[in-house]
Amino acid sequence: MALKRRATVKAEFSMSSMTDIVFTLLIFFLVTSTFVNPNALNLNLPKSSNRETAPKVVDVAVKPEEAEDTYTYYINRTPVPEAELESRLRDTLALSTEKTFTISMDEDTPVKELVKLMNIAKRNDFKAIMATRPEE
Repeated sequence: MALKRRATVKAEFSMSSMTDIVFTLLIFFLVTSTFVNPNALNLNLPKSSNRETAPKVVDVAVKPEEAEDTYTYYINRTPVPEAELESRLRDTLALSTEKTFTISMDEDTPVKELVKLMNIAKRNDFKAIMATRPEE
């Protein structure tokens, strides 16, 4: 009498190793996202109790210089002359679906610099968001 082995193929897949990988990646990205430094220009941002965050597409920074009433403008950490600020900002946001930029400026910078950037946003139908640091 010949004994036959049953050779059946089981169509099963173990998801336990996949979930381990997903959780490891999740923890990795959560930990590394805290290392991102938004203040690359070392600005002393004003304090705010607002906890909302916005998508950061373009960052416009205003940094005071040593000379009185002299400011350097940056678009995504690239220095831009004041005369070319609006056209460069328009070109940068033309590639973006979100027409939003974040304004980062020192808390001692005069309001007229903020108003200048807000006027650029209004003329071009952009959304402008003021960057702040949390109150302690």
